[in-house]
Amino acid sequence: MTFDRRTVMALAAAGMAGTAFGQTPPPGSNVPVPRGLYQPTETIDLWPDGAPGAPAKPLVETVNERSTDAQLTDRAVFGISRPRMVVFRPSQPNGAAVLITPGGGYRWVVVDKEGYEMGRWLAARGYTVFVLFYRLPGEGWAAGADVGLSDAQRAMRLIRSRAATYGIDPARVGAMGFSAGGHLCADLATRFDVKTYEPVDDADALSARPFIAAPIYPVIAMQAPNAHAGSREKLLGTAPTAAAEKRLSPHMNVPDNAPPFFLLHAEDDDAVPVENSYLMRAALRGKGILTETHVFAHGGHGFGLRKAIGKPVEAWPDLFLGFARSQGF
Repeated sequence: MTFDRRTVMALAAAGMAGTAFGQTPPPGSNVPVPRGLYQPTETIDLWPDGAPGAPAKPLVETVNERSTDAQLTDRAVFGISRPRMVVFRPSQPNGAAVLITPGGGYRWVVVDKEGYEMGRWLAARGYTVFVLFYRLPGEGWAAGADVGLSDAQRAMRLIRSRAATYGIDPARVGAMGFSAGGHLCADLATRFDVKTYEPVDDADALSARPFIAAPIYPVIAMQAPNAHAGSREKLLGTAPTAAAEKRLSPHMNVPDNAPPFFLLHAEDDDAVPVENSYLMRAALRGKGILTETHVFAHGGHGFGLRKAIGKPVEAWPDLFLGFARSQGF
């Protein structure tokens, strides 16, 4: 990705404009967490005048703690009316940034397992990380199934607009997502140029294309038999048309200029069939898009970092790091 003089000027203008509105605290900031576990406090609200197309009935942001272990948090949030990014700043920035979209089946967005834990891991290795808490498609937003993509596109553009603030190269902003968040990551990496909202400021003149994309055990297909039923219903309802299924199936929308992909799945995933990653890989290769794919025999679904410990799949974050570095990221 190249940035000409006009783009650089737009970045500077957007960066100045981006400081004009305030922050909403991170989800679950009032929920007790284990002592000594770093909790981020810096957030970036996506929409200066509120998220567009709000539902008629105001949402109440709710955080559920699903863990029964006092030393291990596993929060999930829904009713997100103020979509925002939580920032993890590295002590020694390497100039690259990662937008993380956690999973949750489009019912909620998980906070810890596929958000903060990976944010801490990447920040410790020099990446500036932005964990996105995106709006959910089943909660009445006017954008419907595209509401998460609107937030992801806007997030990518805001990150680039604030590149100078965070000491990052605006070209080197990647995307990583897990499960349904992996779907959102792949959707962003294939439909980054699709207009899903009206521009609100100068940041929206910038590209939403990720430098690289890493959908981890992702939901991809919206068609039987490989669709994840819960995500499909939240996105498309109970009786979607074939056209709607195609529009929301990233493997059916790969453009010629899609970014390089890193795909990861486990053969024994009992929630999102491994065929989802196979379909994505085949579509990318069909377009000549650079793709690295890792499929492990064991791992199940939703392993993230914590459930990979002690298994061969535990190697996956370092495999991603190797891939990222091979791409100059």
